[in-house]
Amino acid sequence: MKLNIVRFTFLTLGVAITGCTIAQAQDGNISGRVERVWEDGFRLNNGTQTIKVDSYGVCGDNTARQINVGDQVNVTGEFDWGDFDAFSITTADGENVCS
Repeated sequence: MKLNIVRFTFLTLGVAITGCTIAQAQDGNISGRVERVWEDGFRLNNGTQTIKVDSYGVCGDNTARQINVGDQVNVTGEFDWGDFDAFSITTADGENVCS
């Protein structure tokens, strides 16, 4: 019984956290500082949370050539299965990245 209560608690907490993440970026725009970069994506910190951004649709497998750790970027897109799929990425001064 205790195990079921623990499972339910973690499941509920996970749903609540995911719901908050989606609600905060519901309008399709997120901004923040890049914490980590890989070939087709990066991790973005907006000051309150970190978001995994899938940038393959914008940069292909060349994200690490265009975006660096510490860059401040704005991303438009949508959440899809826990990742934020980027439709466009711009620098803080409005320049397009990977276009």
